[in-house]
Amino acid sequence: MLASGSPRRRALLEEAGIAFTVATGDVAEWAPERGDPHEVAVENARRKAAAAPAMDRVANDSAAGDRIVLAADTVVALGDLLLGKPRDAGHARSILCSLSGTTHSVVTGVALRSARGIQTKSVETRVTMRTWTAAELDAYVASGEPMGKAGAYAIQETADRFVTDLDGPYDNVVGLPIVAVRELLAEVDA
Repeated sequence: MLASGSPRRRALLEEAGIAFTVATGDVAEWAPERGDPHEVAVENARRKAAAAPAMDRVANDSAAGDRIVLAADTVVALGDLLLGKPRDAGHARSILCSLSGTTHSVVTGVALRSARGIQTKSVETRVTMRTWTAAELDAYVASGEPMGKAGAYAIQETADRFVTDLDGPYDNVVGLPIVAVRELLAEVDA
């Protein structure tokens, strides 16, 4: 069961050929302004995976207790500054201005809950962006694409034109590192 409403995560699992169902719920995410992005991403993924039993009961699924639950959280960091999802267009512009012309980290924490408990992993990709012009920033923010996305951009949509280098997995930047998911699944099956 995927404990996420993210269409990007669903698409990545489908492309990987991993069968799943979706159950979402409200989980209070930890969102400090500064800190270790690995720690924050893993903790939020763990919270989402731990909350899944309540989601199972809502689904009225008698086999839900045996289900493997996958949860993830993606954090964008510039040093120890953690850049979450933008609150509004002005905040999106501010986040994008801070990322323009930099190399930053995208860290995804992955948690897998099974009968063995909750196992976690985190994956980091270093993303280098060229400097954006004011007109590019204005147009991108006006498109609405930054909203609802950590770091206020979606590499799988049109923001890829601003990325000049990736050091790490592309799917991690999209929001779900499939190699880490497969490794966690293999640990459960072992």
